[in-house]
Amino acid sequence: MGVKGRMFAGCTVALITPFRNGEVDFPALRQLVDWQIDQGTQIIAPVGTTGESPTLSHDEHERVIATVVEQSAGRAKIMAGTGSNSTSEAIRLTKFAAKAGADGALIVAPYYNRPTQDGLYAHFAAIADAVEIPQVLYNIPGRTGRNVEPETIERLAKCTPIVAVKEAAGSLDQVSDLLVRTDLTILSGDDSLTLPMLAVGGSGVVSVVANIIPKDVLAMLAAFNSGNIAEAQRLHKQMFSLCRDLLGLATNPIPIKAAIDLLGRGKAEYRLPLTPLDEKGISTLRRTLERYGLVSA
Repeated sequence: MGVKGRMFAGCTVALITPFRNGEVDFPALRQLVDWQIDQGTQIIAPVGTTGESPTLSHDEHERVIATVVEQSAGRAKIMAGTGSNSTSEAIRLTKFAAKAGADGALIVAPYYNRPTQDGLYAHFAAIADAVEIPQVLYNIPGRTGRNVEPETIERLAKCTPIVAVKEAAGSLDQVSDLLVRTDLTILSGDDSLTLPMLAVGGSGVVSVVANIIPKDVLAMLAAFNSGNIAEAQRLHKQMFSLCRDLLGLATNPIPIKAAIDLLGRGKAEYRLPLTPLDEKGISTLRRTLERYGLVSA
């Protein structure tokens, strides 16, 4: 485990943002926070990719962070999503998260404008220089169009507020390179790769599937950390099909919201350009949930 960022080791749930009639459903959001904490979740990440941050207004984004911090009331750490492709906006959101009482910020690499590696360094360094709250870099080139290279993260590791990386490039070699180059805590950004990443030295996961089965994700991490590799492997295999469907049937968070709806724990409502899962996808997801024992056949 990296020396920096130990506070974010383990399972962080990448929390969905519930909507009702086109608006953020704040009572439902509070219920989700309470349910996660009751399940044993110790770290919650609101308004990330899974939280549909791209379609929230600035005011909604801030209100979601403030609501999750308030509802958690110190019972869980809050890693607030504060990334943007505008450096000034990312700084503003990160300052807000700090003021609201979040324990850290999850900051995605700038998307769409495809900066150079020097630009990526300058972006993250500027945020680290402006805000003292602990910061987790989020590398997901499939969404942003740019890989934050290990050499760039090695430079950024010298910035005191930067303590961890959520790595979702899908490369175990890149994870290993980061572990060799830095003392940052490395977190999986892909549920199906959590156990392989733990095996090479990762410290946890920012999890989508933990929206519905946090206890199982926590159990796999606990088994691995206690040296019970066979049990960790069993849980990995048990969760694999569910993880694959939740990330493969459609763009995240479409399937996870559909799953929550099928479980009777919330309404699958989205904002355009995201649209509901089609009938074939719903059928596939229902069968997977049935096999897992989450819904009855």
